[in-house]
Amino acid sequence: MVFYNRIDSNATEGKRTAERLLKLRQALEREIPQRHIAGSLVLATWNIREFDSAAYGARKDEPLYYIAEIIDHFDLVALQEVRDDLTALKRLMNLLGWWWKYLLTDVTEGDPGNRERMAFLYDSRKVRFGGLAGEVVIPPSEKEEDGKMLEPAKQLARTPFITGFGVDWFKCQICTTHILYGEGVSDDDPERVEEIRALAQFLADRSKEEYAWAKNMILLGDFNISDTSDQTMQTILEAGFTIPAKLQGHPSNAPKTKHYDQIAFIAPELEDRLELSEAGVFDYYQYVYREEDEPLYVEDMGEAYLRKNDGTERTEQGRTSYYKTYWRTYQMSDHLPMWIELKTDFGEEYLKSKAGLQT
Repeated sequence: MVFYNRIDSNATEGKRTAERLLKLRQALEREIPQRHIAGSLVLATWNIREFDSAAYGARKDEPLYYIAEIIDHFDLVALQEVRDDLTALKRLMNLLGWWWKYLLTDVTEGDPGNRERMAFLYDSRKVRFGGLAGEVVIPPSEKEEDGKMLEPAKQLARTPFITGFGVDWFKCQICTTHILYGEGVSDDDPERVEEIRALAQFLADRSKEEYAWAKNMILLGDFNISDTSDQTMQTILEAGFTIPAKLQGHPSNAPKTKHYDQIAFIAPELEDRLELSEAGVFDYYQYVYREEDEPLYVEDMGEAYLRKNDGTERTEQGRTSYYKTYWRTYQMSDHLPMWIELKTDFGEEYLKSKAGLQT
Protein backbone atom coordinates (compact mmCIF):
# COMPACT_ATOMS: atom_id res chain seq x y z
CA MET A 1 0.00 0.00 0.00
CA VAL A 2 1.62 3.21 -1.21
CA PHE A 3 0.72 6.52 0.48
CA TYR A 4 -0.87 8.75 -2.17
CA ASN A 5 -2.06 11.54 0.14
CA ARG A 6 0.43 14.13 -1.15
CA ILE A 7 -0.71 13.90 -4.77
CA ASP A 8 -2.13 17.30 -5.73
CA SER A 9 -5.22 16.61 -7.85
CA ASN A 10 -5.48 20.31 -8.72
CA ALA A 11 -2.16 20.21 -10.56
CA THR A 12 -1.72 18.74 -14.04
CA GLU A 13 1.13 16.53 -12.83
CA GLY A 14 -0.87 15.30 -9.84
CA LYS A 15 -3.92 14.38 -11.90
CA ARG A 16 -1.73 12.61 -14.48
CA THR A 17 0.10 10.74 -11.71
CA ALA A 18 -3.17 9.49 -10.22
CA GLU A 19 -4.49 8.38 -13.62
CA ARG A 20 -1.28 6.55 -14.51
CA LEU A 21 -1.07 4.93 -11.08
CA LEU A 22 -4.50 3.41 -11.66
CA LYS A 23 -3.32 1.88 -14.95
CA LEU A 24 -0.04 0.76 -13.39
CA ARG A 25 -1.84 -0.92 -10.48
CA GLN A 26 -4.13 -2.78 -12.86
CA ALA A 27 -1.18 -4.02 -14.92
CA LEU A 28 0.78 -5.11 -11.86
CA GLU A 29 -2.21 -6.99 -10.50
CA ARG A 30 -2.55 -8.79 -13.84
CA GLU A 31 1.11 -9.65 -14.33
CA ILE A 32 2.59 -10.10 -10.84
CA PRO A 33 1.34 -12.85 -8.47
CA GLN A 34 -0.70 -11.54 -5.59
CA ARG A 35 1.28 -11.20 -2.39
CA HIS A 36 0.13 -13.19 0.64
CA ILE A 37 1.18 -13.00 4.26
CA ALA A 38 2.55 -16.56 4.04
CA GLY A 39 3.22 -19.37 1.57
CA SER A 40 5.31 -17.58 -1.07
CA LEU A 41 8.04 -15.04 -1.67
CA VAL A 42 7.73 -12.62 -4.60
CA LEU A 43 11.36 -11.64 -5.19
CA ALA A 44 12.64 -9.01 -7.63
CA THR A 45 15.86 -7.38 -8.79
CA TRP A 46 15.93 -3.89 -10.31
CA ASN A 47 18.71 -1.57 -11.40
CA ILE A 48 17.17 1.87 -10.82
CA ARG A 49 19.39 4.09 -12.91
CA GLU A 50 21.62 6.38 -10.81
CA PHE A 51 19.22 6.59 -7.89
CA ASP A 52 19.76 9.60 -7.59
CA SER A 53 22.44 11.62 -9.37
CA ALA A 54 22.81 15.12 -10.71
CA ALA A 55 23.18 13.91 -14.31
CA TYR A 56 19.59 14.76 -15.25
CA GLY A 57 18.41 16.29 -11.99
CA ALA A 58 16.75 14.74 -8.96
CA ARG A 59 13.71 12.61 -9.67
CA LYS A 60 10.38 14.36 -9.50
CA ASP A 61 7.55 13.11 -7.27
CA GLU A 62 5.74 11.54 -10.23
CA PRO A 63 8.31 8.81 -11.03
CA LEU A 64 8.85 8.11 -7.32
CA TYR A 65 5.17 7.24 -6.99
CA TYR A 66 5.48 4.85 -9.93
CA ILE A 67 8.66 3.28 -8.54
CA ALA A 68 7.03 2.86 -5.13
CA GLU A 69 3.94 1.25 -6.67
CA ILE A 70 6.07 -1.27 -8.55
CA ILE A 71 8.19 -2.16 -5.50
CA ASP A 72 5.10 -2.53 -3.32
CA HIS A 73 3.95 -5.45 -5.48
CA PHE A 74 6.96 -7.52 -4.34
CA ASP A 75 8.02 -8.85 -0.94
CA LEU A 76 11.76 -8.36 -1.32
CA VAL A 77 13.61 -6.26 -3.91
CA ALA A 78 17.34 -6.03 -4.61
CA LEU A 79 18.26 -2.59 -5.94
CA GLN A 80 21.39 -1.66 -7.83
CA GLU A 81 22.77 1.83 -8.55
CA VAL A 82 21.63 3.41 -5.30
CA ARG A 83 24.02 6.35 -5.06
CA ASP A 84 25.93 7.93 -2.17
CA ASP A 85 23.24 10.57 -1.59
CA LEU A 86 20.32 8.68 -0.01
CA THR A 87 17.75 11.46 -0.40
CA ALA A 88 15.86 9.66 -3.18
CA LEU A 89 15.84 6.37 -1.25
CA LYS A 90 14.45 8.08 1.84
CA ARG A 91 11.73 9.78 -0.23
CA LEU A 92 10.84 6.38 -1.65
CA MET A 93 10.68 4.75 1.79
CA ASN A 94 8.31 7.48 3.00
CA LEU A 95 5.90 6.52 0.23
CA LEU A 96 6.09 2.79 0.99
CA GLY A 97 5.27 2.90 4.70
CA TRP A 98 6.94 2.06 8.02
CA TRP A 99 6.81 -1.73 7.50
CA TRP A 100 9.18 -1.48 4.54
CA LYS A 101 12.81 -1.70 5.71
CA TYR A 102 16.10 -1.48 3.87
CA LEU A 103 19.67 -2.73 4.18
CA LEU A 104 22.45 -1.26 2.10
CA THR A 105 26.19 -1.19 1.61
CA ASP A 106 28.64 1.62 2.00
CA VAL A 107 29.67 3.49 -1.16
CA THR A 108 32.05 1.71 -3.54
CA GLU A 109 34.94 4.03 -4.29
CA GLY A 110 36.92 4.37 -7.54
CA ASP A 111 35.78 5.30 -11.03
CA PRO A 112 34.32 1.84 -11.87
CA GLY A 113 32.52 1.82 -8.52
CA ASN A 114 30.67 5.01 -9.50
CA ARG A 115 29.96 5.75 -5.81
CA GLU A 116 27.19 3.15 -5.90
CA ARG A 117 25.55 1.17 -3.13
CA MET A 118 23.70 -2.16 -3.21
CA ALA A 119 20.42 -2.32 -1.31
CA PHE A 120 17.66 -4.69 -0.26
CA LEU A 121 14.14 -3.39 0.40
CA TYR A 122 11.77 -5.79 2.15
CA ASP A 123 8.31 -5.93 3.71
CA SER A 124 9.16 -6.66 7.34
CA ARG A 125 5.64 -7.93 8.08
CA LYS A 126 6.55 -11.00 6.04
CA VAL A 127 10.29 -11.17 5.35
CA ARG A 128 12.65 -11.77 8.27
CA PHE A 129 16.13 -10.29 8.21
CA GLY A 130 18.25 -13.10 9.63
CA GLY A 131 21.18 -11.06 10.92
CA LEU A 132 23.64 -11.95 8.16
CA ALA A 133 24.84 -8.95 6.14
CA GLY A 134 28.21 -8.38 4.52
CA GLU A 135 30.01 -6.99 1.51
CA VAL A 136 31.64 -9.84 -0.42
CA VAL A 137 35.45 -9.93 -0.36
CA ILE A 138 37.03 -12.44 -2.75
CA PRO A 139 39.80 -14.33 -0.90
CA PRO A 140 43.15 -15.51 -2.30
CA SER A 141 42.73 -18.95 -3.83
CA GLU A 142 46.01 -20.46 -2.65
CA LYS A 143 48.62 -20.30 0.11
CA GLU A 144 52.36 -20.01 -0.10
CA GLU A 145 54.37 -23.12 0.87
CA ASP A 146 55.20 -21.56 4.24
CA GLY A 147 51.49 -21.15 4.93
CA LYS A 148 51.33 -17.41 4.36
CA MET A 149 48.46 -16.09 2.29
CA LEU A 150 49.14 -14.69 -1.15
CA GLU A 151 48.45 -11.07 -1.99
CA PRO A 152 44.72 -10.23 -1.74
CA ALA A 153 42.65 -11.20 -4.76
CA LYS A 154 41.39 -8.47 -7.08
CA GLN A 155 37.98 -7.32 -5.89
CA LEU A 156 34.90 -6.58 -7.98
CA ALA A 157 34.53 -3.03 -9.27
CA ARG A 158 31.27 -2.67 -7.32
CA THR A 159 31.18 -4.54 -4.03
CA PRO A 160 28.48 -7.28 -3.97
CA PHE A 161 26.18 -7.47 -0.96
CA ILE A 162 25.16 -10.76 0.69
CA THR A 163 22.35 -10.95 3.23
CA GLY A 164 20.37 -13.64 5.03
CA PHE A 165 16.57 -13.64 4.90
CA GLY A 166 13.78 -15.98 5.98
CA VAL A 167 10.19 -16.39 4.81
CA ASP A 168 8.00 -19.12 6.34
CA TRP A 169 9.99 -22.37 6.19
CA PHE A 170 12.47 -20.99 3.68
CA LYS A 171 15.84 -19.57 4.70
CA CYS A 172 18.36 -18.28 2.16
CA GLN A 173 21.40 -16.18 1.48
CA ILE A 174 20.86 -13.59 -1.26
CA CYS A 175 23.71 -11.79 -3.00
CA THR A 176 23.07 -8.75 -5.18
CA THR A 177 25.69 -7.54 -7.64
CA HIS A 178 26.36 -5.03 -10.41
CA ILE A 179 29.02 -6.50 -12.68
CA LEU A 180 31.54 -4.34 -14.55
CA TYR A 181 30.26 -2.70 -17.72
CA GLY A 182 32.46 0.04 -19.17
CA GLU A 183 32.07 1.86 -22.45
CA GLY A 184 33.18 -0.11 -25.47
CA VAL A 185 33.68 -3.33 -23.49
CA SER A 186 32.95 -6.43 -25.56
CA ASP A 187 30.13 -8.79 -24.56
CA ASP A 188 32.62 -11.39 -23.34
CA ASP A 189 35.21 -8.99 -21.98
CA PRO A 190 37.69 -11.05 -19.86
CA GLU A 191 37.37 -8.69 -16.88
CA ARG A 192 33.60 -9.03 -16.82
CA VAL A 193 33.76 -12.81 -17.21
CA GLU A 194 36.32 -13.00 -14.39
CA GLU A 195 34.17 -10.90 -12.06
CA ILE A 196 31.21 -13.23 -12.61
CA ARG A 197 33.39 -16.34 -12.30
CA ALA A 198 35.02 -15.21 -9.07
CA LEU A 199 31.74 -14.18 -7.43
CA ALA A 200 29.68 -17.16 -8.59
CA GLN A 201 32.34 -19.66 -7.53
CA PHE A 202 32.83 -17.95 -4.16
CA LEU A 203 29.10 -18.10 -3.43
CA ALA A 204 28.77 -21.69 -4.66
CA ASP A 205 31.58 -22.75 -2.34
CA ARG A 206 30.13 -20.76 0.55
CA SER A 207 26.74 -22.48 0.20
CA LYS A 208 28.40 -25.88 0.66
CA GLU A 209 30.32 -25.00 3.83
CA GLU A 210 29.46 -26.90 7.00
CA TYR A 211 28.52 -23.75 8.89
CA ALA A 212 26.91 -21.87 6.04
CA TRP A 213 24.21 -19.51 7.31
CA ALA A 214 21.87 -21.21 4.81
CA LYS A 215 22.43 -23.83 2.12
CA ASN A 216 20.08 -22.00 -0.24
CA MET A 217 21.96 -19.34 -2.22
CA ILE A 218 20.42 -16.80 -4.63
CA LEU A 219 22.63 -14.68 -6.87
CA LEU A 220 20.86 -11.81 -8.62
CA GLY A 221 21.41 -8.37 -10.05
CA ASP A 222 22.78 -6.61 -13.10
CA PHE A 223 25.37 -8.85 -14.77
CA ASN A 224 25.58 -6.78 -17.96
CA ILE A 225 24.96 -9.91 -20.01
CA SER A 226 24.10 -9.03 -23.60
CA ASP A 227 22.95 -12.45 -24.78
CA THR A 228 22.27 -15.72 -23.00
CA SER A 229 24.73 -17.49 -25.32
CA ASP A 230 27.61 -15.29 -24.10
CA GLN A 231 30.35 -16.66 -21.86
CA THR A 232 29.22 -14.24 -19.17
CA MET A 233 26.00 -16.24 -18.84
CA GLN A 234 27.68 -19.63 -19.11
CA THR A 235 30.04 -18.69 -16.28
CA ILE A 236 27.12 -18.42 -13.83
CA LEU A 237 25.88 -21.87 -14.83
CA GLU A 238 29.36 -23.44 -14.76
CA ALA A 239 29.65 -22.47 -11.08
CA GLY A 240 26.62 -24.66 -10.33
CA PHE A 241 23.81 -22.10 -10.36
CA THR A 242 20.46 -22.78 -12.03
CA ILE A 243 18.24 -20.26 -13.81
CA PRO A 244 14.61 -21.45 -13.96
CA ALA A 245 13.14 -21.91 -17.42
CA LYS A 246 10.48 -19.25 -16.86
CA LEU A 247 13.21 -16.68 -16.17
CA GLN A 248 15.13 -17.47 -19.32
CA GLY A 249 14.65 -15.47 -22.49
CA HIS A 250 13.49 -12.26 -20.80
CA PRO A 251 15.50 -9.21 -21.97
CA SER A 252 15.55 -6.72 -19.10
CA ASN A 253 16.88 -3.45 -20.53
CA ALA A 254 14.30 -0.83 -21.44
CA PRO A 255 14.36 -1.56 -25.22
CA LYS A 256 14.21 -5.33 -24.42
CA THR A 257 17.31 -6.19 -26.45
CA LYS A 258 19.75 -7.29 -23.71
CA HIS A 259 19.71 -9.87 -20.91
CA TYR A 260 21.52 -7.72 -18.36
CA ASP A 261 19.65 -8.90 -15.26
CA GLN A 262 19.46 -12.45 -13.93
CA ILE A 263 18.27 -14.43 -10.88
CA ALA A 264 20.21 -17.66 -10.31
CA PHE A 265 19.85 -20.37 -7.65
CA ILE A 266 21.72 -23.00 -5.70
CA ALA A 267 18.75 -23.98 -3.57
CA PRO A 268 18.36 -27.60 -2.38
CA GLU A 269 15.02 -26.81 -0.74
CA LEU A 270 13.61 -25.46 -4.00
CA GLU A 271 15.03 -28.10 -6.32
CA ASP A 272 11.62 -29.53 -7.26
CA ARG A 273 9.82 -26.20 -7.13
CA LEU A 274 11.82 -23.75 -9.24
CA GLU A 275 10.48 -24.89 -12.59
CA LEU A 276 6.93 -24.43 -11.30
CA SER A 277 7.57 -20.87 -10.22
CA GLU A 278 5.99 -17.95 -12.03
CA ALA A 279 8.55 -15.43 -13.25
CA GLY A 280 9.11 -12.61 -15.70
CA VAL A 281 10.04 -9.00 -16.38
CA PHE A 282 7.63 -6.12 -15.86
CA ASP A 283 7.61 -3.47 -18.62
CA TYR A 284 6.25 -0.34 -16.94
CA TYR A 285 6.90 1.74 -20.05
CA GLN A 286 3.66 0.37 -21.47
CA TYR A 287 1.81 2.36 -18.80
CA VAL A 288 3.96 5.31 -17.70
CA TYR A 289 6.31 7.56 -19.66
CA ARG A 290 5.10 5.91 -22.86
CA GLU A 291 6.61 6.89 -26.18
CA GLU A 292 3.42 8.75 -27.11
CA ASP A 293 3.64 10.74 -23.85
CA GLU A 294 6.65 12.74 -25.06
CA PRO A 295 4.68 16.00 -25.62
CA LEU A 296 3.48 15.93 -21.99
CA TYR A 297 7.01 16.34 -20.62
CA VAL A 298 8.49 18.99 -22.92
CA GLU A 299 8.41 21.62 -20.18
CA ASP A 300 9.95 19.23 -17.62
CA MET A 301 12.79 18.32 -19.99
CA GLY A 302 13.67 21.97 -20.49
CA GLU A 303 16.27 23.40 -22.84
CA ALA A 304 18.19 20.12 -23.07
CA TYR A 305 15.26 18.63 -24.98
CA LEU A 306 15.59 21.30 -27.64
CA ARG A 307 19.37 21.71 -27.86
CA LYS A 308 22.48 19.60 -27.45
CA ASN A 309 25.28 20.50 -25.05
CA ASP A 310 27.09 22.37 -27.83
CA GLY A 311 24.04 24.55 -28.40
CA THR A 312 22.97 23.04 -31.74
CA GLU A 313 19.26 22.47 -32.16
CA ARG A 314 18.01 18.89 -31.97
CA THR A 315 16.08 17.42 -34.87
CA GLU A 316 12.62 15.97 -34.25
CA GLN A 317 14.19 12.52 -34.20
CA GLY A 318 16.88 13.77 -31.84
CA ARG A 319 14.30 15.19 -29.42
CA THR A 320 12.41 11.90 -29.39
CA SER A 321 15.65 10.00 -28.79
CA TYR A 322 16.51 12.34 -25.91
CA TYR A 323 13.11 11.70 -24.28
CA LYS A 324 13.02 7.96 -24.88
CA THR A 325 16.64 6.93 -24.31
CA TYR A 326 17.85 9.46 -21.77
CA TRP A 327 15.41 11.68 -19.91
CA ARG A 328 12.71 9.16 -19.05
CA THR A 329 15.30 6.52 -18.08
CA TYR A 330 16.70 8.95 -15.50
CA GLN A 331 13.17 9.42 -14.15
CA MET A 332 12.40 5.68 -14.04
CA SER A 333 15.30 3.48 -15.23
CA ASP A 334 16.98 1.95 -18.26
CA HIS A 335 16.28 -1.49 -16.72
CA LEU A 336 13.03 -3.35 -16.10
CA PRO A 337 12.45 -5.25 -12.82
CA MET A 338 12.92 -9.01 -13.09
CA TRP A 339 10.90 -11.14 -10.65
CA ILE A 340 10.11 -14.67 -9.53
CA GLU A 341 7.57 -16.17 -7.13
CA LEU A 342 8.96 -18.86 -4.82
CA LYS A 343 6.78 -21.28 -2.83
CA THR A 344 7.94 -21.18 0.79
CA ASP A 345 5.45 -23.44 2.62
CA PHE A 346 7.04 -26.87 3.10
CA GLY A 347 4.54 -27.97 5.76
CA GLU A 348 2.90 -30.76 3.76
CA GLU A 349 6.22 -32.37 2.86
CA TYR A 350 7.38 -32.12 6.47
CA LEU A 351 4.22 -33.75 7.83
CA LYS A 352 4.44 -36.56 5.27
CA SER A 353 8.01 -37.28 6.34
CA LYS A 354 6.91 -37.36 9.97
CA ALA A 355 4.10 -39.71 9.07
CA GLY A 356 6.46 -41.97 7.14
CA LEU A 357 4.68 -41.26 3.88
CA GLN A 358 6.42 -40.81 0.55
CA THR A 359 6.88 -37.15 -0.37
